[in-house]
Amino acid sequence: MGGMTSTMAARFAFFPPDPPSYGVVVEDEASGRLSMTTLTPREGVEVRRLWTGRGSGIVAMYVTNPNAKLALLYSHGNAADLGQMYELFVGLSSHLRVNLMGYDYSGYGQSSGKASEQNTYADIEAAYKCLKETYGAHEEDIILYGQSVGTGPTLELAAHLPRLRAVVLHSPILSGLRVMYPLKHTYWFDIYKNIDKIPFVKCPVLVIHVSVDFLALLDMGTEDNVVDCSHGKRLWELCKEKYEPLWIKGGNHNNLELFPDYIRHLKKFISAIENLPVRQDESVETSDIAEAPRTSSDCLESSRMSTDQTDTSRSSAVSRDKSKRRTEGRGKSRPSTDRREKSRKSVDSSKDMKDDMDQPEKPRKSSDRFGDMMRSMGLCNMDCLKDTASKA
Repeated sequence: MGGMTSTMAARFAFFPPDPPSYGVVVEDEASGRLSMTTLTPREGVEVRRLWTGRGSGIVAMYVTNPNAKLALLYSHGNAADLGQMYELFVGLSSHLRVNLMGYDYSGYGQSSGKASEQNTYADIEAAYKCLKETYGAHEEDIILYGQSVGTGPTLELAAHLPRLRAVVLHSPILSGLRVMYPLKHTYWFDIYKNIDKIPFVKCPVLVIHVSVDFLALLDMGTEDNVVDCSHGKRLWELCKEKYEPLWIKGGNHNNLELFPDYIRHLKKFISAIENLPVRQDESVETSDIAEAPRTSSDCLESSRMSTDQTDTSRSSAVSRDKSKRRTEGRGKSRPSTDRREKSRKSVDSSKDMKDDMDQPEKPRKSSDRFGDMMRSMGLCNMDCLKDTASKA
């Protein structure tokens, strides 16, 4: 059942244009340089074939801007390919003053292989590697941009890059199955579990989605009937570093980039991101946090030591019992002595029981310290939502 549902979700997720909107001609086989057919060549645009870790040969295009300070890695939606995104990519690079890399997933356009969740993860890794190694971009100067199903590979990569500059989520999905069903829990066979990955993204996140109000509901075509706006709002709520979201009124799932607010808000976002200080490596801080829970095990060690002491007291009680029996063997004329021994034994036993009952208090305190640690890490912090809610 799980495998069948996952396959069904994948079929809803991937709609590669058939036939592809462009062709390719090899310019330099050694470097993988290509040229696109049926498209007007433009200066500053390079096309390459990249090989992924899963054996696919994907097509990627890189648009340069001489004034760029940042690079944007764009993962497109489910029913598009590079031929259809070509003019938008050139326009975004020019208006936002960024270098931009876009790529086709396995099975899309002229990319080989088959479209699947795991293949898209390998696809974006190959594009990211090319962006760094071929074009010299640094992690802290890269913005990941995901549209619709492209938010899946975008958040998968972003969750593993601690010094990433920023992320843009355009008409994002909470998960594959949640597009079809209003699920409250994540199932193991779901795809693109963005709702579980967004808390691990450490950089600023911009969410762009349709704004649905009463008037929009009366006018068909002015709402996102593919991915409900609740997906974008929930992901924005779960972001660690929120940027002012963009809710576009009157748009739908496939035309948000046509609205003036779209490019205006993106420009504002890019300008703000450029002025942010470079994020420092947090590996030392992470290791310090990882060490903290060990204090609870230290308390457990002290509890084990107290248990050893209790065992020792019990063994001494057994020795006293044996000594008492030997005394009884020597003569039965000392009943008062026996009663005193029994009285001492009962006092010792009750003392041992009291010690055993007192000892578990130490591990309980360690759980309190662990709760304080979790709150200090920000894993249970909802205060950031209060200010945003009041502004809204």
